[in-house]
Amino acid sequence: MKFSKYHIVPELKKSLDDLGFKKPTDIQFKSIPQILSGQDILAIAQTGTGKTAAFAIPLISMLQQNKHREPEQNVKAVVMVPTRELAMQIEQVFKELGQYTDVETISLIGGVDIEPQVEKLRRGVDVLIATPGRISDLVHKGHLNLKKIDFLVLDEADHMLNKGFYNDIKHILQFLPRRRQTLFFSATIDENIKDLAYALVSKPVRIQISPKDPVSKNVDHAVAYVAMDDKRFFLERIVKEHPDQKILVFVRTKVRAERVFKAMERVNIVTATLHGDKEQEDRFKVLDDFREGRVKILVATDVSARGLDVKGVEYVINYDLPDVAENYVHRVGRTGRGNNRGTAISFCSEEEKPILEEIETYLTQPIKLMSIKKTEYEETLAISEGHQNDWQSLINENEAMSKQKKKKRK
Repeated sequence: MKFSKYHIVPELKKSLDDLGFKKPTDIQFKSIPQILSGQDILAIAQTGTGKTAAFAIPLISMLQQNKHREPEQNVKAVVMVPTRELAMQIEQVFKELGQYTDVETISLIGGVDIEPQVEKLRRGVDVLIATPGRISDLVHKGHLNLKKIDFLVLDEADHMLNKGFYNDIKHILQFLPRRRQTLFFSATIDENIKDLAYALVSKPVRIQISPKDPVSKNVDHAVAYVAMDDKRFFLERIVKEHPDQKILVFVRTKVRAERVFKAMERVNIVTATLHGDKEQEDRFKVLDDFREGRVKILVATDVSARGLDVKGVEYVINYDLPDVAENYVHRVGRTGRGNNRGTAISFCSEEEKPILEEIETYLTQPIKLMSIKKTEYEETLAISEGHQNDWQSLINENEAMSKQKKKKRK
């Protein structure tokens, strides 16, 4: 069934056509009609399956059809998400899909001047997107009346629980109206998720999209055995062999991100880093530079693995394997999105082999091995501009930087 056949407003059909949306994904096909009919939804689907559009399309259509706002109803739909980056990303999806409609959407996040956004909220908007902590704060300060909302959406519910938002969400329950439509989306389902879900939804339609291979068929992924201290040389080679392509590099820690940044700087490769130590404004700028292609290489921790949608990421490099096996799927899902193909390469050192086994157990199949001949391995080290650089000096330099930051904070 094509989107043109759905019972949605013509303004939305026009934007879908402009954006190249022809046919729905599985989660969209199963969710949109149920949401349009007023049903609560409990949907289990992996990242990259089109969940955001699955709830954004029907919500925009219903909000456009009913522009009437009740007294004291400053918001009609609330979307709760685990991170600020995801809030901004979903806001962009709503704005693109609703470009020909009158539906107003805002995301409220910390780390930036909140007053202009709160003022807009007071005047009334259709869709508010924020983390549970931010929503709870808005309620207590009297900026948000949840008793008047018509729609509640929880996106990436499992990730919200992992980030410690369980108590915030439970607290918010007391402020919600009984008569509302609730849309609950999660990548995984366990007892905590079930308890939360059934406290929020009423007689939901359960939708589960469980592909045999959780990695998108559009992603070619492989693993290469590389010694921990040699990883920088292999990253350098990949970057230099693909100079015009966007490459997202995942590392395990903030310290590792800065070390890789310095290592690439020494061989004249421009990169940017994204991790929790950066100020919010800096994170926005880094993401914007990467999206617009002003920076081609982004080195990130798992803070960016979940839900980040940047168009045109051709390569994902797992410089370090993730501590949590499930995060492998979220990382490699940053490429090969929509109808595009992508490539993901993981560097696995000897000490990371147990982690690789956990990932392959989670995937229920081995990851294709990228065999590197001894001569190719040695050639990669030999051609590196930074091969003579002392790796320990980078560590010492980074430790010195960390000490300076601590002194500034004091």
